[in-house]
Amino acid sequence: MILVTGGAGMIGSTLVRGLVEQGHKVRVLTLPGDPCVSRLEGLDVEVFYGDISDASSLDGSCDGVDTVFHLAAVLLSDNPALFERVNAGGTRNVLNAAKAAGVGHFVLCSSISVTYPFTTPYNDSKREAERVVRKESGDLAWTIVRPTLAYNEIGGEEYRAFVDFLKRWPIAVFVGRGEARKNPVHCDDLARGLLAIRGNLQAVGKTYPLCGGEAISLWEMGRLSLEHEGVKRIFLPIPVWICRLAALFVARVLGRPAFAAHVIAGLTLDALPDWSQAREDLGYQPRGFRAGLAGLPPDEGG
Repeated sequence: MILVTGGAGMIGSTLVRGLVEQGHKVRVLTLPGDPCVSRLEGLDVEVFYGDISDASSLDGSCDGVDTVFHLAAVLLSDNPALFERVNAGGTRNVLNAAKAAGVGHFVLCSSISVTYPFTTPYNDSKREAERVVRKESGDLAWTIVRPTLAYNEIGGEEYRAFVDFLKRWPIAVFVGRGEARKNPVHCDDLARGLLAIRGNLQAVGKTYPLCGGEAISLWEMGRLSLEHEGVKRIFLPIPVWICRLAALFVARVLGRPAFAAHVIAGLTLDALPDWSQAREDLGYQPRGFRAGLAGLPPDEGG
């Protein structure tokens, strides 16, 4: 039995499908009433309803489980406390449940943002989640993965937010000149990387960045994404300092926590990790963004 937390999510459901195709018994942990459970229709899986931020709701979730893939997390929120409660505290709760049940291997899905030279509520919660796994696992074997921007035909929460923002107005407002280089990862490739970790002794105690196979600037990524969806926009670059002032205004004057500041920071930094160790240990061979985008059905809603 393999437990996948967040298994009804975009990445999680892709992983679950791969595990089922390999013949594994799979238990999916997701929130009560999660509408995304529909993504699992037709798959022979067990659904366990619980909230990772509530330790008591996890009782029995790890019974008979050999491997835990912990993907459940909050990516975007205006509430900074939610990141700490779910991403850090939730990881501790799932880890403790796994230890109590005698699970053999714990795989944490973290984020490449932990490598950024700044702190936000989101990446700080992911750093703490990594620390919990490394320091509090005891005899439980662990592996950590750090995905870059994930996408597929469903979109991907952060990727979809990026593209939808560019489509929002007749002129696409761009934070800065989009010179930061990213390496988006297709969910199918990310899932294959995760699948290669289970039962792989070389992966124990290691941290792998799992990215795509092509570095691309945000400007070019935005242009190609809109072109793929049949949307024409003129890009208007806004100086980063103006975007930061606007985020500060929203936070201080309107009283709303500006997760926009975290987004702006992410849009101005490269995310080009060295994934050679994943290639060596996991046989990881991801496609580039252009190849991944070409395989997606166009969204004609723009």
